[in-house]
Amino acid sequence: MKDPEIIPFLHKNGEVTFFTRDGGLYQKDLCHSKYCIVYLTVGQTEVATFIQRLLKHSDFNTKAKKMGKIISISHLYIRFWELKQDSETLLKWIS
Repeated sequence: MKDPEIIPFLHKNGEVTFFTRDGGLYQKDLCHSKYCIVYLTVGQTEVATFIQRLLKHSDFNTKAKKMGKIISISHLYIRFWELKQDSETLLKWIS
């Protein structure tokens, strides 16, 4: 799927959590109530581990908690933009 096709796909298919290593999708203006975008800033071999960690995190462990967010995850932090919020939120991973 090419970049220009991703957002229309998410709008059409609603309530989807889309995981990517494409940093171009970590933009506040892409927040939408029908989907969540998760940008992974980890190595290719670590992607599955960090997806599992995010999905088990108490702030993101349900569909309702993820919708409307653009999330960036790294080894140390979870950052995210959220609908109707003016600033980015930063969380440290819980060990």
